[in-house]
Amino acid sequence: MLLGILPDRHGSLLALAGILFAFGVTVAATAKLQGLLPRDAGREYAHDGNLSAGKPRGAGIIFVLAFVAAALLFAPMSAELAIYLILMVICMMTGFLDDASKTPWGEYKKGFLDLCVAALTAMTFLKYNSNVIRLALFDVEVAVPPALFAVLAVILVWGSVNVTNCSDGVDGLSGTLTIISAMTVYTLDRLLGVGGDFSYLILLFAVCILGYLWYNATPSRLMMGDAGSRSMGLFLSIAILKTGSPLLYIPVALVLILDGGLGLVKVFLLRFLKIRILKNVRTPLHDHVRKNWQWSNTQTVFRFAIIQILLAVAVVYGVRL
Repeated sequence: MLLGILPDRHGSLLALAGILFAFGVTVAATAKLQGLLPRDAGREYAHDGNLSAGKPRGAGIIFVLAFVAAALLFAPMSAELAIYLILMVICMMTGFLDDASKTPWGEYKKGFLDLCVAALTAMTFLKYNSNVIRLALFDVEVAVPPALFAVLAVILVWGSVNVTNCSDGVDGLSGTLTIISAMTVYTLDRLLGVGGDFSYLILLFAVCILGYLWYNATPSRLMMGDAGSRSMGLFLSIAILKTGSPLLYIPVALVLILDGGLGLVKVFLLRFLKIRILKNVRTPLHDHVRKNWQWSNTQTVFRFAIIQILLAVAVVYGVRL
C-alpha cells in the first residue's frame, strides 16, 4: 500500500524493504510460534509417513499471514488484489482447521470448500480482467465467452489447489516447486509486460515460502500442512490467470500437475467409472520414486526441481521468441 503513494510506482528501496520484511517476519514468526501449531499424527499410507508424526503441522498459517501483512504494507493495493488476499486467507484457514482437527475432514467437504473459493476467484478475475486468452507461445489471442471462461477458470483454480496439496509429502518439495513455478510466472510477466501490481506479490509470496523452507529442509522441523499447500495452489492459479495466458499453467507447473494430479485422476476413474489405470505406479509420484526407485528425500526434491527448472527455461525461451 505504501508503494502506491510514491512518485516512482515501483519504489525500489521500499520494494526491497518489503521483500526483506516478508522473509524476516516469516522466519521470526515461525521460530516463535511453531510450538503453538497442531502436531502431525503421521500418514498411514504415505511412504515414510510415520516419520512426520509429532512434528508441528499447519505452518502455512504463519507464512500466508506474513505474506498478507507484507502485501498490505508494501504492495500497491486495489480492490481486486484485496479480494485475492481475502480468498487466500479463507483457503488457508480451511486448510488449517483441517490440520488442527482430530478427525480429518472428508474429501468431499474439502473439495466443496475448494470449489467455493475457486468460483469466487473466477468471478473476481472476470470482474476486473478481460476474457481474452492469449496463446503466448504462438502470439495468438482468443476471446472466450465469459460463462465458458468462468468454468475453465474454476477448473484451473480448483485443480491447482488440489495438485499442489497432493504434492506436499516430502520435506521441501511442494514449496520448492511452487517457488520455481511462481518465479517463472514473474519472468513471463516481465517479458510479456503483463501482471501489473500482482507481479510484486509474486516476489513477496516467494520469499515467504523461502522463510518457511528455512525450517522445512530435510530433516524438517515442521510442515506446512493443508494451510500452506492449498494456499500455494490458489496463489499459483491467480498468478497464471493474471498473465492472460492461463494455458501456460501446464508447462509452468507440470511437475506439480504430474506429481499430485495423477493420483487424483487415478482415484476419480476408479471410484466413479470403475476404470483402473497406472496399476504399478504409486501416487503421488514422489512416493513412487522413493519407494520403488529408492530415491532419497533430497534426491526427490532436487531432481523434481531440476525437471521443472528445465521446463521453465524452455517456456521462457519459447515465449521470448
